Order: sequence, then structure tokens, then C-alpha cells
Amino acid sequence: MTRKLTRRSATKGLALSAAALAFPAIGRAAAQAVKIAMVAPMSGPWARQGQLLRMGADLAIEDINARGGIKSLGGAKLNIIYADAGDSTEKAKNAAQRLVADNPDLVGGTGSWLSSFTLAVTEVTERAQIPWLTLSYSDAITNRGFKFVFQTSPTAEWQAAQTVPTALELAQNATGKRPTTVGLIMDNTAAPTSFAKPLREGGLEKAGLKLVVDQIFTPPLSDATPLVEKVRSARPGFLLLLTSAMPDCKLVLEKLDEFKLSHGKLPLVGNGAPFGSPELLKTIGPELLEGLLFSVANWPMKGQEEFIERFKKKTGEPFLTQDALCGYGHPSILAEALEASGAADKIKVAEAIRAMNLTTGPAAHCFPGPIKFDEKGRRVNVPMIFAQWQKGVPVTVFPTNLALAKAVWPSA
Repeated sequence: MTRKLTRRSATKGLALSAAALAFPAIGRAAAQAVKIAMVAPMSGPWARQGQLLRMGADLAIEDINARGGIKSLGGAKLNIIYADAGDSTEKAKNAAQRLVADNPDLVGGTGSWLSSFTLAVTEVTERAQIPWLTLSYSDAITNRGFKFVFQTSPTAEWQAAQTVPTALELAQNATGKRPTTVGLIMDNTAAPTSFAKPLREGGLEKAGLKLVVDQIFTPPLSDATPLVEKVRSARPGFLLLLTSAMPDCKLVLEKLDEFKLSHGKLPLVGNGAPFGSPELLKTIGPELLEGLLFSVANWPMKGQEEFIERFKKKTGEPFLTQDALCGYGHPSILAEALEASGAADKIKVAEAIRAMNLTTGPAAHCFPGPIKFDEKGRRVNVPMIFAQWQKGVPVTVFPTNLALAKAVWPSA
């Protein structure tokens, strides 16, 4: 039977046809991924840290998308693009330039681990007005007047000001006395340099400490013997280790053991994530690491036990570190900014980061203190954190309200 075409049926048909065209368009819009980026060392001496950063970021992206993506953008999925910073500032900067050129729709990013790399990379991302989150420590990163760089770690200067007094407090509590002399072994990269500067310019003297060993090297370190010989001769009350690469840290610790200056004989205090690297456990063993203290921008703490176990099960890693924790936290901050801005727009995302004050949710769960930034892009109200190797695991020991174990000060 032939069906007669009427104005009503024709109008209905046109409406159905328009709807059929519209629904796929809506579907495509909802499925359009929002792109963020990470620049990190995936090759060279810092590749292990880059790997841990990526593990954390991969898990964050998986969790964000499993929860429904960016809901204010119709459930848009978050996609992350990785670029290798390599082993030099030039390679890191080139990687950032290629990343920006190839992906003009980036709404944010994170990296680049080593402070000198971050200084180079953020010159590129700042010009492109891409909001960039970093855990790098150097004060110079947020001292340049940049508007699109956000530092989730406390600066090296702040950590330096807090590390030594806190270490002395730990020594006093454990032994009833404070050291009066200190040794320093450091590399000349940006973060250790920033960290050591205020100590040399009166910080140690103010703390009542005399600097009896002061050794600086250019990484990678080929032989730690000359450095450690100075320590053996001077016998400081404790030794500050400011090395940015795990292989250098390994060489120094092995040489200290060879010269019979390991755990139980010389208290060691480091600064930064390399001192909690799983590779130290694999290559050195728990005996040499036992008691090593290190201040750090972020470390797994009380209240994160469930996430720690999930990360270990997912990745096969022996424990969670600052790198993986911040690798997870930074995409989570960007996701929160995207939700708040309701737009896949880098300028609006940056505005949302400047305005945020997070104390709950996945992003806030990754960091001690609120996720809130000052006018320089530095996070405010961040507590000092100390971790210590105990029985083969680096655990948070300070502040006490977040600690997973009690601090021990080895006897010199």
C-alpha cells in the first residue's frame, strides 16, 4: 500500500532526520578527548624518575575517565601525551617546543622533574600560555613573574630553611643532644644549588652548625672517593647529601660504607625524591639504607594507605614514591580545573587553578595541605615532610600527625 505524504508526516520526517544528525554530533562532542601533557626524563640518568611519574599519571587518567571523565564537559575523557626530556636542558626544551607545536589544543601539562629541565621547559609553555604544574624545587621557577607555572612542591629555599632545624630537632628528641658540625656533598644542578644557597649564607650558622666539609660535583659522578675522603677526615656530626640523580646517590652511599661511615656511624640527611628511589633498595640493599633520613616535597602518608596498596598492586612497585604520587596528583588538579572552568580552554583552566582551594577529592588527597597557590604560583601552607628508610621501606616520619612511623636518629 502506498503511503500518502502529508505536510505533517513530512515535517515529522524532517525532525527525525535532524535528530538523527544531531545525536551523533552530541556523541562526538561528548567523546572528544581533552589533551594534557607531561614532559619528563624517559631516557638518560633520570629515566627511572620519569617512569615513576608516568606510572602515577597513567593511573590518574585511568581513574578520572573511569569516574565519567570531565562531567562539566559532557563526560569528555582526559588524554595525556608524553614527551621525553632526555638528559639535558636543551633536549628538554626541544621536547617542549615539539609538544606545543604538534598539539595546539593542549589545555595544561606537568613536568619536568629536574629543576633545570623545568626552567627550560616552562620558558616554552609560558609563551604558549599553557598552565604547567611542577614538583621541581628551584626557587627560580616561580621567581620569574610567569603567570602559567604552578609549583606544588615547597621551594628549595623554604625546604633548606626547614630541613636543618627539623633534622636537629629529630636528633635532639632521639639522643638528647644536637650536632654542632655538618658536612655537605652536593651536585651543581638547580635544585641542590637553590637548597644550599641559604645554608651557606647564614642558615647553618644560625642553626649553630659549623660547615666542616663542603664538596660540589657536576653529575654524573664517576668516583665518589675524593668526596668521601673529606668526610672521613672531618667526621661531621651529620652529613647533608644533595644529589639529584639516583646513580650519584648510590655511588656516595657505597663509598661511605666502604669507608665505614654507613648506618650507625654517621647520620645522613638528604633532600629530594632520589633518596627514596626503589632502585636504591635494589642496588644497595636495606642494610646500607637503614636510618637514612631525607626531606622531601611530598611522600605517602597517613590516610593514603588504601591508595598505596592499590598502586603497588597495579604497578608491581615495592612502594609508592613522591614521583608517582605527584604524577597522579597533577593530572587530578588539571581535571579539577577543567571541571571548575567548564571549558577545554587553557586560559580558563589557568584561571581555575589560580582560584582553587582544594581540601578534599583525589587531587587534595595526594598532597599535604590545601591545593592553593599564591600570586607567584607557589602552593601555600605546605608542611615540612621527612621520610626515613626503615626495614627496607622509606616511610614518612615527620610531621608526626601524618607519619607512618617514628623517626630514629643514628648515633654518630
